[in-house]
Amino acid sequence: MQKRDLGRSGIKIPPLMFGGNVFGWTADEATSFRLLDRLVDVGFNAVDTADVYSVWVAGHQGGESEAVIGNWLKRRGARDKVVVATKVGGQMGSGERGLSKNWITREIESSLKRLQTDYIDLYQAHYDDPCTPLEETLGAFAGLIEQGKVRAIGASNYSAARLTEALETSKRLNLPRYESLQPHYNLMERALFEPELEPLCVQEGLGVIPYFSLAAGFLTGKYRSEADLSKSPRGGDTKNYLNERGFCILGALDKVALRHAATPAQVAIAWLITRPSVTAPIASATSLGQLQDLVQGAELTLDREDIEAIDRASA
Repeated sequence: MQKRDLGRSGIKIPPLMFGGNVFGWTADEATSFRLLDRLVDVGFNAVDTADVYSVWVAGHQGGESEAVIGNWLKRRGARDKVVVATKVGGQMGSGERGLSKNWITREIESSLKRLQTDYIDLYQAHYDDPCTPLEETLGAFAGLIEQGKVRAIGASNYSAARLTEALETSKRLNLPRYESLQPHYNLMERALFEPELEPLCVQEGLGVIPYFSLAAGFLTGKYRSEADLSKSPRGGDTKNYLNERGFCILGALDKVALRHAATPAQVAIAWLITRPSVTAPIASATSLGQLQDLVQGAELTLDREDIEAIDRASA
């Protein structure tokens, strides 16, 4: 497997990142350990998480996913085998959030403690914080890099205008720049990324690690009617995709999958990987079978006919 450069960070990652949002939520610790073990075994050793995962679960305060990863890293002695990406800025159970220097410098210590490590490979601004000057945010990140606590920084959920402003601020003040973008991007949500963010990332040489690569599971094909929405905790997130365009996309995925003896999920992942702007899509799994599906998708090669058929369906 050929690994890919994450922007100009010097970090190389496989063509698929595992989404750690499930750890401590829909995957308990034992299941999470099995998933992480298999990831390393097959070489897909990049894991994305966030300090807020999984604050949306009753009784959780955030940090649950990082804690599971940290326990696994300590138990397996595997820190040097994994690229760990996490985020800061989302609202924790305490109500604290944002990208101020004070919060970043405090919250990095909490993440490091939960992850049981002394450095984070990719530390990302989870959401833009218009209330905090970019100079302050980027200056705080620069301090963490100087201290050896962070290797590289990235942005998530930034608009093209704000990402441009951030990159210009880094250049003007000689501060570390965002080396990656984590956008909401998949076959169902092309308009959020392709018109402005994609050309910007290509022009600036940023790594792109899109989340919701399978559209909250819709692109696996398991949600084809409202009756299917109860199949998982995330089923309700796909209700708006049950329309003519969504069914057209599923139909195209089914046809391409049949040609390759693959699954719709594998084809959807493979389509993202073929995009010249994408470094590695992020996708999660709660079982070894689902994980194998993702790995096979990362190894699937689509031809021009496949890609054109999928593009027509999702236009």
